[in-house]
Amino acid sequence: MTELGRQERQADGDGRNVFFEVIRPETQTLPLVFNSPHSGRVYTREFLAASRLDAQQIRRSEDLYVDELFSAAPAFGAPLQRAFFPRAFLDVNREPFELDPRMFSGPLPAHINAVSPRVIGGLGTIPKIVAENMPIYDAPLDVAEGLSRIEWIYRPYHQSLKALLQETRRNFGRAVLIDCHSMPGTVSVGGHRRRPDFIIGDRYGTSASAAIAYAAISILEGMGFSTAYNKPYAGGFITEHYGRPAADCHALQIEISRRLYADEASLQKKPEFVAVKQAVNLFIGEFAAFLMAEGEAPGLAAE
Repeated sequence: MTELGRQERQADGDGRNVFFEVIRPETQTLPLVFNSPHSGRVYTREFLAASRLDAQQIRRSEDLYVDELFSAAPAFGAPLQRAFFPRAFLDVNREPFELDPRMFSGPLPAHINAVSPRVIGGLGTIPKIVAENMPIYDAPLDVAEGLSRIEWIYRPYHQSLKALLQETRRNFGRAVLIDCHSMPGTVSVGGHRRRPDFIIGDRYGTSASAAIAYAAISILEGMGFSTAYNKPYAGGFITEHYGRPAADCHALQIEISRRLYADEASLQKKPEFVAVKQAVNLFIGEFAAFLMAEGEAPGLAAE
């Protein structure tokens, strides 16, 4: 039985989803949905056996502990969806079929996108590499195994996220998605090396209102953090796909520098992790207060 088949049977057998979970508040009181698609860290034996990387190397593509940093979101009244599967296994922040034909042992469907910059860079829906250009696999993947990851994990993940946003929009008249990620301690911006603490991305103003994006930046800077806006991370497929400001559905990507809370070599938490989590909690509270105040303004009240 394949790794996916084993997990699928486990999910059917004990009634729980082994691929991701939605942590809901007792009552949703905010027009907010939080999503952590890259913090999954369940590496099965079969997946590790199929990889040329060891258990430490393959974690280089993780958004380290981001689900934990945002774990208080339900206590504030907003649901949090988080992946259990690792990004190296499947990347749900891509189109469903951004696939590299060279990775597979047989022909792929005609509708794949094999020419996107992300596929060319080795970072498609089923990644070819982890960070630092480290190949994941020694041998081609079976086509059926690859497509089953999309069918049984990718599609349900997005169906769930879409349902959360639709429910939020229905109940509050608007929905704001915060897509939660982490980034290296040093990033390249315009050819220069920079060390921002946070980056807020809204697909260059297309996935969220300017007021919402600027509020997030203002809150973080008011807390003493350095920020960047859309550079070098403007948001991926999730931000682009779900952000529809004209319909009052907004999506922001937030990137947190891993150097603030983790050792980037050992991938272990630093003592500062607790303080950073407290700061994230403060951000959630202040951002929620902004949204509620904005929602009460004339012309912005919930339908």
